[in-house]
Formats: sequence, structure tokens, C-alpha cells
Amino acid sequence: MTLVTLKDVLTPCLTDGTAIAGLVVLGWEDAVAYVRAAEAERRPVILQAGPGCRAHMPLPVLGAMFRVLAEGASVPVVAHLDHGESLAVCRQAIDCGFTSVMYDGSALSLSENIARTAEVAAMAHAAGVSVEGELGFVGYHHGAASTGTNPDEVARFALETGVDALAISVGNSHLMTSPGAEVDFDRLAAIQAAAPGLPLVLHGGSGLSPDLRRRLARETTVAKFNIGTELRMTFGAALRQAVAADPGRFDRIQILRETIEPVTDAARKVIAGLSG
Repeated sequence: MTLVTLKDVLTPCLTDGTAIAGLVVLGWEDAVAYVRAAEAERRPVILQAGPGCRAHMPLPVLGAMFRVLAEGASVPVVAHLDHGESLAVCRQAIDCGFTSVMYDGSALSLSENIARTAEVAAMAHAAGVSVEGELGFVGYHHGAASTGTNPDEVARFALETGVDALAISVGNSHLMTSPGAEVDFDRLAAIQAAAPGLPLVLHGGSGLSPDLRRRLARETTVAKFNIGTELRMTFGAALRQAVAADPGRFDRIQILRETIEPVTDAARKVIAGLSG
């Protein structure tokens, strides 16, 4: 199998009661684990490079890594830029082989968000790349507060930007270490009604319980869940265990290799929970 676009994998979710996991990549080991997990579950996977990852590893390296993993995978793989902060970053990602970009204009006014997202979408679509936009603001646990997506703005945003997927704020929050978020189903229903047929995205998926994620996948047009924190927690626990098991060991490859299986198992549970 090879790289596919976000639209390719999300469109079937609108009618089959499933969703796709957008898994936050920070390095080689978790990226490998995510692809292995997807292969084991026979489901597509979205490998996501967010701002933290990009500050650690250049986009050309990430693009090459994602392509190598996709070319060897038995399932569809999306190479996705998460929280692209500018047209330039989105353009660079496209040039590096990403098949999907998210432009995050959530902090802008509605008109400015529409204008900039539309510019990214036009550029991306010309290159055969999918685009995710964000309307409303998904905040951070113990950090910036969320601003709920206004359903009255959704139809205009979808029409004027032409995005392939829309990230929304309905009670979800980034960086939650336990599943305590509560979804505003009335707001979600109004958003769906305003943009029927548009796949919706929930960032901060670690804050949603597995049962809630499954329900949303089956009953709504939420087709993509971004999952990072719970998998980073698994990685961190496995890394600490590997170091503690042999304090005299210093070979980083040996140490890091021991994180792959635990993260694969955790990612399998995430993917399976969205599979209907």
C-alpha cells in the first residue's frame, strides 16, 4: 500500500459507522508502532506531525519517514500535517510529500480564518492533497480555554473554504490525561446539520472515553479522532521501565526498541475502538 489522502480514508466513515485514528507522531518508534497497529487491525491510519514534533525533527525528514513506512505497509497511510500555522508551513509539507494538511486558523476572526484556510485549500487541492480546517477553538487541559464551534458559522466556512474535514470544539480538549471530557451533543447535531456530508474531527481524543469515541463514530459524522496524550503516556511508561530494568545500559536503540510493542498494543486498542 502507499500514501493516501485524508479524504480517501474519511469518506467511507460517513456511511459505515467507523472513524479513523489520527495518531500523533514524535519519532520513529511510535510511528512504527502505529503502522504495525493499523496493520494488525486491518484499518487505515493517519500519521500526524504536529508543532512539537516539527520543532524536534524537520519536515523533510518526517515526510521521508512517513513515505517509507507507507510504502512498506499493508494498509492505507495518510501523512498529515497537524496544526499548520501558516501557508508557508503547509506548502513545505506538501513539497515534502504529505498527503494532508491542517491549517489552524482557529485563533483568527471568522472572515480571516475563512480567507486563509481557503488559500491553503486551493493550493493543496491543486497538488492533490486534502485539507482539514478548524472552526471554534479546542483549548488545552489546564491551559487556554476552549471556544465552542458556532453552528451558525459552519455552513459558510465549509462552502467558502472547500475543506475536506472540519475540526470542531464541542467539549473536547487537548492534553487530557484521563477521559473526562463531555461532548455537547446538541452543538454537535447542529454542526452536522449545517454541513451534511463533511467529515468532522475531534482533537483531544484522549480526553474522550473509548465508549464515547465508539458511540460518536457510529452515530455521528465525526470521522477522525486525534489521539496523542494517552499514547505518549504509554511510551513514557515503557521507556522508564526499559531504563530501570538495566541502569547500566546506554545503547539508545536497545532502550527505545522496547517501547514499540507496548505502544503498538495501546494503538491497536484505539484503532479497534473506532472500527465499528
